[in-house]
Amino acid sequence: MSSTIQAGMKAGVNPSDLAGKKPWNIGNLIGNVILTLSTLFFIFPFYWIITGAFKKQTTATAIPPEWFPLHPTLQNWSDLFKNAIWRWTFNSFFISFCEMAAVCLVAALAGYVLAKKSFPGRKIIFTMFVAAMALPKQVILVPLFTMLADFGWVNTYRGLILPAIGWPFGVFLMKQFSQTIPTEVIEASKIDGCSEVRMFSTIILPLLTPALGALAIFTFIGSWNDYFSQLIMTRSTSMMTLPMGIATLQGEYTTNYGVMMAGAALASVPMIAIFLTFQKAFTQGITMGAVKG
Repeated sequence: MSSTIQAGMKAGVNPSDLAGKKPWNIGNLIGNVILTLSTLFFIFPFYWIITGAFKKQTTATAIPPEWFPLHPTLQNWSDLFKNAIWRWTFNSFFISFCEMAAVCLVAALAGYVLAKKSFPGRKIIFTMFVAAMALPKQVILVPLFTMLADFGWVNTYRGLILPAIGWPFGVFLMKQFSQTIPTEVIEASKIDGCSEVRMFSTIILPLLTPALGALAIFTFIGSWNDYFSQLIMTRSTSMMTLPMGIATLQGEYTTNYGVMMAGAALASVPMIAIFLTFQKAFTQGITMGAVKG
């Protein structure tokens, strides 16, 4: 029996409580300090945006900075909502939600087929998807814009949503997760007379829920922040998304940073809400991918 437990018994402490406690470790302390500092480092920009949204223009650009608004104001929010902010927010929501739903459905179908169906050229098709992941979006933007212009889809919802449906990363992710589904489950459903459509909707999709949650978060955030593509594909103010609309608030000679910070704070709310909604599925998806053998 160790001296620590013996001392605890003399002091009237339960030995089982002492035995379960780990000894103090300088490495754990340093790790906790590093994690705390890293958390504060990544949270600070969001804190600065939130507090800046309630500062006056002179205070927002003051040096030394005012770390907390001593005289908060709602004028920034009032000036922000004088613009077509609701239209921009609707466009961002509609485009991001449609892309999220379409990408998840198409990627789940394609990933399941590539993982569990045997047909000629399957490996070649999957290799093409993996190779497409190495292509930056800027490389295909010019031919994509030309094709959409020929279709008459520039400055339309179709031109902003449809090109993102066949996201190679989504297909890759769903294919890797579909491989974890036991083949015996699929064979048993076929023996019971289950059709392909019913089997996919009632058996495969529920099993892919963790991966779909992770993919939904990636897709929504990627679409919400896809400023470059939306800038190229839109022409009118009514088709602008929220990030684009906020960027137009920057003046040629002067910029009201308080209004822009209010817009940035508003634009971050949906992303936080989406992450919190799919957080459980996202965590399960990352965990499943980490232990996949």
